[in-house]
Order: sequence, then C-alpha cells, then structure tokens
Amino acid sequence: MDNGPTTRGSTVCDSTKITVAFAVRWKLVFESITWSPLMEKGHLDHDQVGSVGHVEMLHRSNLLAIVGGGSHPKFSEISVLVWDDAREGKDSQEKLVLDFTFTKQVLAVRMRHDKIIIVLCHRIYVYTFPDNPSKLFEFDTRENPKGLCDLCPSVEKQLLVFPGHKCGSLQLVDLSNTKPGTSSAPFTVNAHQSEIACVALNQQGSVVASASKKGTLIRLFDTQTKEKLVELRRGTDPATLYCINFSHESSFLCASSDKGTVHIFALKDTKLNRRSALARVGKVGPVIGQYVDSQWSLASFTVPAECACICAFGKNMSKNVNSVIAICVDGTFHKYVFTPDGNCNREAFDVYLDICDDDDF
Repeated sequence: MDNGPTTRGSTVCDSTKITVAFAVRWKLVFESITWSPLMEKGHLDHDQVGSVGHVEMLHRSNLLAIVGGGSHPKFSEISVLVWDDAREGKDSQEKLVLDFTFTKQVLAVRMRHDKIIIVLCHRIYVYTFPDNPSKLFEFDTRENPKGLCDLCPSVEKQLLVFPGHKCGSLQLVDLSNTKPGTSSAPFTVNAHQSEIACVALNQQGSVVASASKKGTLIRLFDTQTKEKLVELRRGTDPATLYCINFSHESSFLCASSDKGTVHIFALKDTKLNRRSALARVGKVGPVIGQYVDSQWSLASFTVPAECACICAFGKNMSKNVNSVIAICVDGTFHKYVFTPDGNCNREAFDVYLDICDDDDF
C-alpha cells in the first residue's frame, strides 16, 4: 500500500523553449536547448537534491519529478518528489510541492498535464495531477525491473502502455475509458517472444513501438486494432536498446542502442527504408523470410560505443530536412540532420558538462 501524496500546491508554467531533463553524476541538470549554442537554463545542485536515481520533466514546464538514488541521495528511493522551479523561495523545501511515498523502490515516473504515473517493480499507480492529487488506478504487472512504461501526451487520447503479464507482451490502457478505482484488465498485445526491453507511444497514441531484450527488431502495432503494422530491423547481432522515439507527426522513428549507433526509420513512407538484398531473390524459407521482410534503417549515425544515450527528433529544418538529437551519459551532445534519401550529416556537437559554471561535476 502507498501512503498517498502530500501537497503544497503548484502552477504549471510552460516554457517557450525546448527543454530536456537528465541526471548527471550527483546533480540534476535541466537545460534550455536553443541548439546554437547549447545553453544551460538552470540546475539543481547536490546540496539541494543530492544524487538522483530518476528525474522526469513535465513537457517543457517548471515541474520536475525527482526520485533519490545513486551514492549520495538526499531523498528516498521509495518517494517521488515534485519540484516546482517557478515557486519563489531559496529554500529547497519551499520548491517541493508534492510527495508520493511507497513501500518499495520507485523505478520510473511519467507525467502529462493531468496525470502522474508512478512505476514500481510489480505495480503501476495513476494519480490526478498536479492539483490535489488522488489515486485513480493501480495495475499489477509482470516483474518490471527497468520500470518500463510510456504515457501518451495527447489531450484526445490518454493511453498508457507497460509490459504485460505474459513474457513479451504489452498491456494498453485507455485511462479515459477506465472507471476510477477499478483495475480492469488492459488490452494485451503479444509483441515478442522474449522479455520487453523498450517501449514507446507516438504523440497521437495511435501506434506503439517495442523491442525485446534481443534488440534486433522493433515492432510497431496499431493501438486500436492491436495489429502489427511494420517490423523494423536494427541489426542482426543482439543489442540493448536504450531509447525509441517517434517524430512529432510520426513520419519517422529513431532508436539508440549499446552498439553506439542511432538508427532512423521512415514510417509514413516505408519505401524509403532499406531492404535486404535477398528481397530480390524471390521466395525463401520461413526463417530467412522473416529476415528478408524486415525493413532496415533509412539513415544512421554513431555516438561513443557502449555509451548509453537518449535520442529524439528536433524541429524540422525544412520539408525535406529533419534532425535527430542524441544526448549521451559521457556528457556529449550530438545533432544530425537527414534527408529522405538517407543522407545524414552532423550539424552540431558539444559537451554539455562544459557549459556549467562550477566544478561539481
């Protein structure tokens, strides 16, 4: 049982700049990205928040959800603290406006304008947010040590996805059609044969993408019909996927892994994706056929090998030029632009640790 939230009240102020939140060593850093140049908006230092296990920013707003962790935590790993950076006052306690405490470790947090999702190893909690939070739902899950979960930000569709009870399956819940206080059975999609390792929803909530621990394939499913739409091949060797992300209009998808490569796939016009040379051979056996039918990335670029990174799409440069951003735990920032013909070039590189004023990193 959870102890429920305590609240001090907060107001959401949406930033006009693109923001990204990420944890670095003993600090929580959140930066306003103007791409040229990369600029720091502000940071919370060790004295304020200690070392951080998880952090989630509400879109581009002043609200951040913080979970303690690491070697020098100030806050517990069983609590979620919501920090309001727009709240006046120098004392860190004055900026902590919400506190959710549980009996077990919090593994992930997801937020949208009206709800906050808190993920434990075997259970997921859904609360109203941010004013006077109250628990709406709780869902039992398969063992979920990575805290896998994604939440659609769309106002029209309140879709939540997380690993299903069966190995390799996904559970989809439309929170707008679920009665508060119930734990009705979510819809199930049998996505993979092995454990789910990565999952993402597009911004419209119409498509879910997932990869298994094997990490060779990314499969996309229609969230209404539960039918498989396309199968994308990252590679043939097993890999650990760190991140899957859709572009804003779901025209493209990007994915990063421990192979040190960020792959970009076309979704709107899948003919742009590469195919195996065997596809021209004709009819082949069932095993080889699965390989031949897969679609390979339209474009790709490399980051430091085995360096965990997150990737996402930037603002479109023009109708035929798109950009992908990768932020790595070694402190590097990468921006690449690509065109529909697969041409991909680096446009910007920086070390975000270098833009901070102090030496605590």
